[in-house]
Amino acid sequence: MAIPIPSALLNFLFPPPPSLFVSAMSAISFVSLARTGFDEIKGKHLQYSKFWNTDSSKTKKKKIQLSGRSGMLLLYTPAFLAGAASFFIFPHESLRTTFLQSALTLHFFKRILEVLFVHKYSGTMVLDSVMLITLSYFLSTATMLYAQHLTLGLPEPSIDLKNLGIVLFLIGITGNFYHHYLLSKLRVSGEKEYKIPEGGLFGLVVCPHYLFEIIGFYGVSFISQTLYAFSFTLGTTFYLIGRSCATRGWYLSKFEDFPQHVKAIIPFVL
Repeated sequence: MAIPIPSALLNFLFPPPPSLFVSAMSAISFVSLARTGFDEIKGKHLQYSKFWNTDSSKTKKKKIQLSGRSGMLLLYTPAFLAGAASFFIFPHESLRTTFLQSALTLHFFKRILEVLFVHKYSGTMVLDSVMLITLSYFLSTATMLYAQHLTLGLPEPSIDLKNLGIVLFLIGITGNFYHHYLLSKLRVSGEKEYKIPEGGLFGLVVCPHYLFEIIGFYGVSFISQTLYAFSFTLGTTFYLIGRSCATRGWYLSKFEDFPQHVKAIIPFVL
């Protein structure tokens, strides 16, 4: 069963394939990610980064915790393997498919390299949150690639966004890496305390790395031009906006000198 979409959107999207799985995942990905973003704003955080220890100590003792490095590696490795395996599962299907496979695989390979060589860690990660995020990354990657496979033989969208998508993806992955690098430079070896980030777009927003991640995912969606890709990206947008707003609130609560003009994720706006 395919999700009906307005005819005007078919200028930008492939016709949805008659796949109940892809149709269901399109709705589930958007709703679950958007809801998680609203939960972040309300103070119900996924347990990683600054919010790894927001539970009470009694509750934390009942949960399995991983080291920051191990937890982050677990987040990204299955999705990376899904992207890499897709070159063998769906070989040489189309130029668009190859670009999508390359973008998703490169995205998670970059993340793994950052985990190993860039990020600094100040705490642990709760296994429940790690497994939830790992499953989300893996399923979204696999579903996006499968949805692209199902477009074979379908008419191409009349407006081709593929080249623009490649540009947006490269901007997103570069900006995201640069701001992760700046965050890593905030601490010297052995330090664990948080500091107010500086440099790049940190003077305008608290989470420029999330802003560039969103740009990168819109690039992936433009390469793909499937309903699932846009559903996942829109849900991710809501999630990262919620996470950024929560992060800004955290900085305001921890640092009396935190600049009030610095927004959460969109310069001068939000």
